[in-house]
Amino acid sequence: MERRTFLSSALFSVAASVAPSRDWLLATLDEATTATGKISTEQVQAIRRTFGVFQELDVMRGGGHAREQLASYLTSHVVPLLKSNDPETPNGAALYEAAAEQLYLLGWMAFDNGEHALAQRYLIQSLRLAEAAGSPDLGAHVLAGLSDQATLTGEPEQAVQLAKAGRAGLLAKGNSTACLADLYALQARAEAAMGDGKAAAKSVHLSETAFENVSVENEPEWARFIDPAYLNGEHAHTFRDLERSEEAAHFAGLSIAESERQNRARRGSMAQAALARAAINSHDLEAAASAGMAAAKLAATVKSSRSVEAVADLRARLRSHSESPAVKDFLDVSGALLPSMGPAHNS
Repeated sequence: MERRTFLSSALFSVAASVAPSRDWLLATLDEATTATGKISTEQVQAIRRTFGVFQELDVMRGGGHAREQLASYLTSHVVPLLKSNDPETPNGAALYEAAAEQLYLLGWMAFDNGEHALAQRYLIQSLRLAEAAGSPDLGAHVLAGLSDQATLTGEPEQAVQLAKAGRAGLLAKGNSTACLADLYALQARAEAAMGDGKAAAKSVHLSETAFENVSVENEPEWARFIDPAYLNGEHAHTFRDLERSEEAAHFAGLSIAESERQNRARRGSMAQAALARAAINSHDLEAAASAGMAAAKLAATVKSSRSVEAVADLRARLRSHSESPAVKDFLDVSGALLPSMGPAHNS
């Protein structure tokens, strides 16, 4: 896809950031040691195996766990190869795509750790390399990440446009049905943040329909965790934001069960927090405190600011109900488990 098509609807802060990120990449390439020889298929496969290891660490341990190590690997091993290989060749294109995958993961790790400016820088650079590699699927995946970030940082209108841009890329040349399901899920999150319940519910339905057609063996490695634990968790947050407690609890329960099966603490923590919010909206303090306690215990095992912030939000909402023994226990235990929340969140 041509650059103008690839970025046409990426309204968030993408357009303003492309030039600085390009300059950063070029400077990095100039500083890197020149790699000798052209990359082999085996080398690209090794880079992709490394990506798989770090993606697993991110999913299981949180974005703050191993980002510095991945950044070091990218700088020392991958960037020099980018300088000496042409993306117009088959192995060169595969290298650029593999590098884009790693940059996306770095951006996602920074996003999960609450470092949004850095996250956007990585994500935009990933988008550029995905473009150079001719990978609309990966480009759409990066736009999904930017959409997620836009919603979280208070720009849901831009998030909707980013999700739509990703879908346009997939419809033109892409093949990842899992990414399509993700884009619809993230569009739903943005529409819920805008208060458009009808549109959000429709997007959730389209996400579920798309996921029914996913063929796992035909999906790229980066799509591996676009699965029921993740998607149902996103749907739970959509209905949480719409204050539709029954639907939020339903999807949160599905996400919790799958997260427990996979031992995915970060996803489980956020799903438990969504379940707790649904219980608060239903005025069930004991259920809210129970789910909140589970969220706090899981959040304490990962390095994820999103998980911690979800627990802090529950503490703020439940603090006025500390006369309830269950709520008091939640406030005491969560404060001890997550002291980084600070005294402002203590009971």
